This record gives sequence, C-alpha cells and structure tokens, in this order.
Amino acid sequence: MERAQDPEIRDWNFPRGVASAALMVDYAAECGVDTARMLHATGLTERQLHDPDAQIDAHAELAVVRNLVRALPDQPALGVEVGRRYRITTFGIFGFACVSSPTLAAAIRFALRFLDLSFTFCLPVVEWGDGEFLAWVHDESVPVDVRQFLVERDVTAMHQVMSDLLGTHLPLTRAEFRFPVPDHADRIERITVVRPRFDMPHNLFAIDPVLLKQPLPQANEHTWAMCLAQCRDLVHRRRARTGIAAEVRERLVPRGGVDGFIAPPGIDAVASDLTMSTRTLRRRLDAAGTSYRALLDEVRRALAEEMLTATPLSVSDVAIRLGYAEASTFIYAFKRWTGATPAAYRRERAGRG
Repeated sequence: MERAQDPEIRDWNFPRGVASAALMVDYAAECGVDTARMLHATGLTERQLHDPDAQIDAHAELAVVRNLVRALPDQPALGVEVGRRYRITTFGIFGFACVSSPTLAAAIRFALRFLDLSFTFCLPVVEWGDGEFLAWVHDESVPVDVRQFLVERDVTAMHQVMSDLLGTHLPLTRAEFRFPVPDHADRIERITVVRPRFDMPHNLFAIDPVLLKQPLPQANEHTWAMCLAQCRDLVHRRRARTGIAAEVRERLVPRGGVDGFIAPPGIDAVASDLTMSTRTLRRRLDAAGTSYRALLDEVRRALAEEMLTATPLSVSDVAIRLGYAEASTFIYAFKRWTGATPAAYRRERAGRG
C-alpha cells in the first residue's frame, strides 16, 4: 500500500479561526446552554465569535469543547451531532479550495497540506492502494476527557465534507474506533453506512479508491488556483510564528536579502546561537508544532519564489544560494512546495507581468 502523505502539521496546537467555536456555541444555545457558560474560562468574547477575521489559540477552542461536553453530558451522540454541522462553508476559503479541486484525491492532498486552516484536533494520515483508501485518525495527543467527543466530531466532519464534495452521501468500506461501543453506535452507523467496529487498535475509515479519481461536480481550475494562492498566503501569515519558532525563522532568513551567497545555517549552529543544545531546540520546536526542517522549507520557499520572480538568476544559482548541493534536489523540493518546477513557476509569473 502506497503512503500518500502525512499532514504538514504534527500537532493540534495551531492558531485557528473562530468558526468552529461559534458553531459549537450556536449548537449549545439550541440545547438551552447560554453563551456565557460556553465561553467560561476560554478568554473569548461573544464579539469575537462574530468577527470572521478573528484568530484564536487552539486551547481556546479546546476550552469551548470542554464546556460543551460538561454542559451536555447526556446528549446522545454529541460528537456526531456536532460533527454533522461542519460543512464546506464552515471552512471559508479552505473549503472553497477543496470544493473547486478537480478530484477528491486532489482535495484530500490539499487539505493535508493546509490542515492548519481547518479545526481538527485529530490528525489524519492517509494511505491508498488498488483495493482500499485508508485514513488513520490519530487521537493520541488529544486530552482524554474530550477524546471520544473529538474523534466522533472530527471523523463525522471529515465524512460530511467529503460527502459535500462528491454531492452525495459517502459510503465507507470500513470504520473502526479505539473507544468502546457507545449507546449511540446506531447513529454512527447511519453516517458510516458500514457497521462500525469498536475497541480497535486504531481510529480509521476506508473508502473505495475509485471515488478518489471521480471529478468533483463543482471543480473549477481557475477558482481552485485562486483559492490555493489565498490559502498559501493565509498560512504564511498564520505561520509568522511567535516564540521559539519565530526566533529560529529569524536566524534562517538571510540578512543580505537575495544578493550573494545565502546558504542557511544548520540546526546545530542555530541551537548554539540560541544558547541551547540541538536536542533541546528540537524538543521545543516539536512542542510548538513545527520543526527546523519545516521552518527551513518555509524560508527557502519564500526566498526561492522571490529570486525566481525578481532576479535573473538561473535555477542552478538559486539552488546554490539556498544551500542545495544539486539543482535537481532543489527542483524536487520546489515542485513539492508549489506543484510546479522552478522554470514553469518563473514562466507563469513572467506571463502575468
């Protein structure tokens, strides 16, 4: 079975918009729970919930989750019922990018690349082969007191969004969960279609891989490209990190701009400059939900795009200035970042000019 890709983030602790928190507050209100109770100890205000540009810490949404679970302990299938409310429109530009993707496979790849524009706490890792497409849904880092709720919510939301993309209810070929069989197993089965299994080693669901190649009914190449560019810009702004990640990024960005030799320092040199061991730096970056490699890729990509757009440097010269030993390695990395070769990217930008 072929590994497609892991999400580009490795932890749920990423900044997010308020749409998910607002959705849960609205659901609670329908169940008789007032907004003040849902926002208790979250640091959020009701005004923020109505600000489409507001950005909140993941722990603030987690506090809303806890308040919801505590306020409605006897609500049947709470995670499923909340998860069903996550639609394409809930995700803003991220959702529109998915819906305008050419195929379900393209939408899934995009979603994993920009997962920090979603509201998930459980991290999906996907695999597919000739016979089955699998999504492993990791909940190991999710707090135990809200773990089952968030597994149910996130898996249901993923299913709901994929159904929206296809324009029909998505039948699963397998659905397995780590938690014990709940009283509302029948409600989960209405979502999955296939009979779910519980007390399993992993959370996962599977679909027929034929569906991955099916053209999406609202696919639009121009809209998809526009949404992709907007999502890339939004992620870049959100990943303008604070704390240890910002300190590392600052040391990776060259002082002399794109002129001259700008090969970035290695992780050992960065750690030494920050007066800590390499092991400590790795641990602190991991706790911040990133890594030296991810930050280096962000910086290299930004510099590569600038050099290809604003200078006459050859692709080989750009590769050297970014610290690559061979142009072919840079070309592979650039295509992974943007979906285009450096030469094609330069031609496209020149054509726009």
